[in-house]
Amino acid sequence: MIRAREVSPVEVVEAHLRRVERLNPRLNAIVALAPDALERAREAEALVEGGALRKPLLGVPVTVKDTIAVAGLPATSGTKARAAYVPAADAPAVSFLKEAGAIVIGKTNTSELALDYTTDNTVFGHANNPHDLARTPGGSSGGCAAAVAACLTAASVGSDLAGSIRIPAHFCCVAGLKPTVGRVSGVGHFPVMTYPFDRAASLGPLARTVEDLGLLFDVLSGDAFELDGVQLEKRRSEAGAGLKGLRAAWYADDGQVPVTPETREALKSAAEALRSAGLIVEEARPPGVERATELWLSLFSRATQEMVATVYKGREEDAGPTARALLKRAAESKAVERTPILLAPVGAVPAFRHEEARRVEVCGRSVSTFRAFGYAQAFNVFDLPAACVPAGWTRAGLPVGVQIVGRPKEEKTVLAAARVVEEALGGWQPPPEIPPPGALP
Repeated sequence: MIRAREVSPVEVVEAHLRRVERLNPRLNAIVALAPDALERAREAEALVEGGALRKPLLGVPVTVKDTIAVAGLPATSGTKARAAYVPAADAPAVSFLKEAGAIVIGKTNTSELALDYTTDNTVFGHANNPHDLARTPGGSSGGCAAAVAACLTAASVGSDLAGSIRIPAHFCCVAGLKPTVGRVSGVGHFPVMTYPFDRAASLGPLARTVEDLGLLFDVLSGDAFELDGVQLEKRRSEAGAGLKGLRAAWYADDGQVPVTPETREALKSAAEALRSAGLIVEEARPPGVERATELWLSLFSRATQEMVATVYKGREEDAGPTARALLKRAAESKAVERTPILLAPVGAVPAFRHEEARRVEVCGRSVSTFRAFGYAQAFNVFDLPAACVPAGWTRAGLPVGVQIVGRPKEEKTVLAAARVVEEALGGWQPPPEIPPPGALP
């Protein structure tokens, strides 16, 4: 619409800021606004009026997770230990967004040090799920997902070490992508993505459609600056055409924690959508996924504890509950890669209530929240690109997402398959408790 001059960048940014003003007090998804957003919008408008339309995100308002550096905006990572920290430079991923013409309008809420599957911290408090304000939007990129779902932003950039993009996307009925490690720079993120986290953590986009997810990934990975629009569109089309005849496997049980009946139904619907698109689909659990949580903990739990201890050394009283608990106390990947496309749950349950942050009930069993999302952790352990796309609803009206997983660096194939599922099953739907765009004065 901006390129067609149906609406100006200033009008778009002003509309989003009005929604933030009216709706964010209920959601607490955005924790800081960029004071220069309208100035940047006016600059984008001048480019449009001058015919300079080559920037792929020109005038598009976006937000960035509070763990990622944006020059001049707070980057607290949800901890009082960094409450006053304001970076002087952008993270490389943010620089790419701005180079592509995007306008960063604010920072989004996160869990303390990105440690949790909720979005709650002692600096800003907890964010709410726009589909049910009594429930969490997930974590740790929950502010990103809630803001995207409620149309407070066109898109957002989060991070994912154990499902932190895909779980919020699943909870909030949006699309999210965890790329292969290294495809998007993690520099400028805190906690820092050094060894061993650099083996599994990645920055990635969240958006309302898979098409937008693909465009954002092209920008964040730098591909948008190396290939022109025609080349990028040709590559996307080739990825879609290349799905026919590919083998795909789906599973709804990792051998450890069952999923809800509605989750299984969503997976079956997504599998049928892929079958109808010409993929060869079978129900089969890949080897090793039953050990995903055990492997994740063996790889990262000690490093996480050491990181938390370093951050809070001498100021343990500032630690929130998750960090306080931490203060107290690989090989199968090649086999998984043999199937070009995997379809899996994101987790055992849909969005849980705020007070259920530590344990959830699944099919009559009480399990730890961390274990309930071993389905997401598996593909950090194996470093495979994975997208979440909406695929169904619970009887209570909560969204259910599914994961589409591919081989390393085959994000285009993953996104092509995700688009098939999105088109077949409806994709993003506006939250019933939140007025749609245009409904607010």
